[in-house]
Amino acid sequence: MMEKPQVVTAEEWERERAELLVAEKRATRELDAIAARRRRLPMVRFANDYAFEGPSGKRSLLDLFEGRPELAVYQFMDNGPGHFCPGCTAFTDNVPDHGLEMLAASGISWATVSNMPIEQIEGYKAERGWTLPFVSSHGTTFADDCGAGGGFLLSMFLRDGDEIFRTYSTGQRGVDRLLFSNNVRDLSAYGRQEDWEDSPGGWPQHPTYG
Repeated sequence: MMEKPQVVTAEEWERERAELLVAEKRATRELDAIAARRRRLPMVRFANDYAFEGPSGKRSLLDLFEGRPELAVYQFMDNGPGHFCPGCTAFTDNVPDHGLEMLAASGISWATVSNMPIEQIEGYKAERGWTLPFVSSHGTTFADDCGAGGGFLLSMFLRDGDEIFRTYSTGQRGVDRLLFSNNVRDLSAYGRQEDWEDSPGGWPQHPTYG
């Protein structure tokens, strides 16, 4: 039997929940302040000379905007033939088609980019049932120019006519916080059940991606 939270009266629960709510509201205000700083970041000009390979041919970075003013790019790790990053897979599993439609309505396009060859990408997309736009940056310096190297990264771009600028990028936990499933699990009694979490003794935990 797994350990469980302590059972208390409704009055005790309301009191403890109210105390936690104070901390949650404080964190929300801090995140609002960080978002305000993010909107004031300067931007850097980015090249448009990358030749990405898509399922229907070559595409430029400007093409990925699909005429919209902004573009979100997730860099999916390339772990070699037949090997796929479990974290990138989990992230992509959390990107719903209707979510991309909602972004598009706000003027933001989405593209997942990987150094994997397009044939490997298309095979894995079919296996996972993904329909979101994926292109290969194989043979280009795009990942290195973004600062992703061999890792994963989320970058935001803005265009002014045909000129492209990068406005933001984040990796590691900055990407992790976007996952729907992780956000819901963070609200649950047992959390993500991963061994890095600060959980009470006896809570179920396992290695991340394990």
